[in-house]
Amino acid sequence: MSKSLFIDGQAGTTGLGIARRVAALPGVELVTLAEGSRKDAGARAAAMAQADLTVLCLPDDAAREAVALAPAGARILDASTAHRVAPGWVYGFAEMAPGQAGRIAEARLVSNPGCYSTGAIALLRPLTAAGLVRAEQNIAINAVSGYSGGGKAMIAAHERDGGPAFELYALGLGHKHVPEIMAYGGLSARPLFVPSVGHFAQGMLVSIPLFTDVPPARLVQAYADYYAGSANVVVRGLWNEDLQPEALNDTDRLEIFVAANEAHGQAVLIARLDNLGKGASGAAVQNLQLMLGLEA
Repeated sequence: MSKSLFIDGQAGTTGLGIARRVAALPGVELVTLAEGSRKDAGARAAAMAQADLTVLCLPDDAAREAVALAPAGARILDASTAHRVAPGWVYGFAEMAPGQAGRIAEARLVSNPGCYSTGAIALLRPLTAAGLVRAEQNIAINAVSGYSGGGKAMIAAHERDGGPAFELYALGLGHKHVPEIMAYGGLSARPLFVPSVGHFAQGMLVSIPLFTDVPPARLVQAYADYYAGSANVVVRGLWNEDLQPEALNDTDRLEIFVAANEAHGQAVLIARLDNLGKGASGAAVQNLQLMLGLEA
């Protein structure tokens, strides 16, 4: 029996990406609205009632309004930031912890992770769980993403002639991904998170520099143990070569590297992923497959 899916906000970057991926999935039918009905509350509520699962690809306030609009019992996967640390919502990073995929499969309400958060949590969670990074430790997180995740204005700025080569942003140090990084990365101290955008469409590197007396091989082993058997998270181990952010474009994988100088007690933890793959649409499709009982 086929499953039905309604994407509320299908015209946006993430919505379009999910729709393209879902089109290739057997056994999933899209519930669609006519152009003139996409903002009609009654039509949207009816589509939610008809669908086995609704995916919200909306700004935060609109996502909260959509949840309030949804019929009782409707299953929802929210790709916005609105519910990522909200009570009653399951965080949609299937590899985050043992049993997380099962929790996602059974949940009525699932929040899709942020792209930066996916990389940061993938790096932090195994080490805080093992006691190799302390919850109260001061952590700095640097990240560079392709411009495709920045919305229509940013995409237009980079695609016109003379677009910016590189830019730091969120320099008020209050980026909206910080709460979920703390909540699911195992941190009690607020990390210093500095995101940036490069002049390339897709791809992402998230890096965490550490002063540590933990041997680099022990860090690698902690990752290897934590992600053993995972199809999507691959531990590449100790690394001293250049890394390009676009290497995993159009895949749903995430790779982990450890660069280190043991003599100086320094290490850099690095995650590489596609900001539109494991960092957005790819993660959403993985979650919806779990929620709909399809092979993920």
